[in-house]
Amino acid sequence: MSTTLPMFPLNTVIFPGVRVPLHVFEDRYRALVHHLLRVEDPAERVFGSVGIREGYEIGDHGSQSLFRVGVRVQLTEVEAHADGTFDIECVGRDRIALERLDTSGTFPVGHVVDRPESGAPVPDALLERARATFTAYRAALSDIRTDPFEGDLPRDPTYLSWTLAACAPLPLQDRQALLEAEDAAHRLRLVTDLLRTELRAMNVIPSLPATEVARTRWSPN
Repeated sequence: MSTTLPMFPLNTVIFPGVRVPLHVFEDRYRALVHHLLRVEDPAERVFGSVGIREGYEIGDHGSQSLFRVGVRVQLTEVEAHADGTFDIECVGRDRIALERLDTSGTFPVGHVVDRPESGAPVPDALLERARATFTAYRAALSDIRTDPFEGDLPRDPTYLSWTLAACAPLPLQDRQALLEAEDAAHRLRLVTDLLRTELRAMNVIPSLPATEVARTRWSPN
């Protein structure tokens, strides 16, 4: 059964378990933050986010073309500013599927259903291949830009798959495909193949990750 959830469409893809900072300045999303802050239990200060397939985060155009699979997100930190804007931090919790978006109120509200993934086992060989590929990518990137990840990679296969998906410098369509992958094994295969493609491209254009130009776009949030 579907439930309703405040919605914040973005020109990016949020993954479960990953923290995301956002600057909130548009009136409807200020209203969304005020609504969440009135929720007494911090664990229940949740909203949904789906990627904008075409359009912008400002105005009505962004909501005209949205991806349907997104993430339930928990608000964890809020910094209010004198001009009425907010800087917030949130963390992705679990996947959702958007059935319908209602924009008639002070902030968008989505009719959503849960989108759980299967708990199928992940072969050890796949885990090692994914880790080795990401390690090679980090090494190739070290002379160009800041390391996209600090510390040791997670041991849990599902969290590893989300971590690599979040760290991989990929265009929106590829990130959405990773979010929609049916399980951790599928996601790890996909992100490994995408990173290997990136590594091959970097050998041709060593001064820049090959997808940098394609994925660079201005985002107001």
